[in-house]
Parts: sequence; C-alpha cells; structure tokens
Amino acid sequence: MAGDKEEAVHNANEESNEVEEKEEDTGAQVAPIIKLEEVTVTTGEEDEDILLDMKSKLYRFDIEGNLWKERGAGTVKFLKHKDTGKVRLVMRQAKTLKICANHLVQPPLALQEHAGSEKTWVWHATDFSDGELKDELFCIRLPTVENAKKFRDLFEEIVESHIKISKAEEESADSAAEHLGGLKVEDKTEESRPQTQENDNQVDKENSAESAELKQKA
Repeated sequence: MAGDKEEAVHNANEESNEVEEKEEDTGAQVAPIIKLEEVTVTTGEEDEDILLDMKSKLYRFDIEGNLWKERGAGTVKFLKHKDTGKVRLVMRQAKTLKICANHLVQPPLALQEHAGSEKTWVWHATDFSDGELKDELFCIRLPTVENAKKFRDLFEEIVESHIKISKAEEESADSAAEHLGGLKVEDKTEESRPQTQENDNQVDKENSAESAELKQKA
C-alpha cells in the first residue's frame, strides 16, 4: 500500500512538472486590455530655481484651540522665479505631496527661535497653501542644528536683498523725478521765448502803423 501511495505521489509530481513546463514553453504574449498614455505632470515649479531643499516638519498655530497643530512632514524649498526674481517658500508632505506652506519670502518676514530650540523657527506669513490668502503663524523644525542655521541664514538673506532692492528703486525714482522736474522748467523757459519774440514783433508793427497814420494826418 505504501508503495502505491509513493508511486501515485511521484506520478502527480511528474504531471505537475509537465504542466508547468508546458505553461513556460507556450511563449504566449498577453496584450494589455487598456493602453495607458503618458501624462505630463506639472508642479508649478518649472520656472523656478531651487535655492534650498531639505527635510523638515511644519506646524501651524491654531488660534481657536490655542495650540500648535502639525501641518505636515516633508520637504521645504526656497524657489526663485527665473523672470521676476521673487522667492517663495514651498513645503509638501512627504507621502501625499500636498502643499502645506506656500508664501513669498519678503519683508517684513522675520524668524524667531521657538522655546530656545536651535533647530526650530517661528514666523508670521500670508500663506496661500489652501487656495486663499491666510495669515498664519508657522513653526518649522529641522533635523539638525546645521540645517536650521542654513534655513535661517538663507531666509534672512532673501529678506535683506528685498530691502536693498526697494531702497535702490526708491533712490532711482527720486533721482528720476528731480531730473524730470528740471527738464520741465527748462522746457517752459524755452517755449516762452518764441512767444515773447512774437509779442515784441506784434508791438513793433502796431507802433509803425500808428506812426504812419499820424504822418498821413499831419
């Protein structure tokens, strides 16, 4: 009986192997039922250069609850537009890529340490991550003190550059206004000369006519 069972098992294994070999040797190619076309995905960052890119965790302050709420963990970036030169801070969640911060880095933004931590910064900003402008109080935590310093230094450098550009533009505008003011005065002076000359000529003609009439009467 045992021999019969062993022989039956052996035959079953051989049949199974033959089936597998046949399946492997078929060489059939199954075409996909639905053909997927390539889709170009845009992030809105194509016209910007990356100035900073590092992992972080972001929080926002909930005024109603009077507490900090986690906004997301992911990658924070400083992106500089190639044409306008404006820089914005953008942060996306790691898994979903959902935007959890999106605002310009410009005056009067300023960073402050949070609870004396060298790896954490707090700042106010007018944020657009939810599709509408909102005043938010953000808190960001970087993984290392070195990364936190890089974030702070670049943040402050960008804000300072905006201040310098604004001052230069104001000075240039004031200088141009003074120059234009001088040109207007000169133009009026030049325009008044022909009119004065024409008036003098008219007076001379009238005087000559009066003299001729007086001579004829005399």
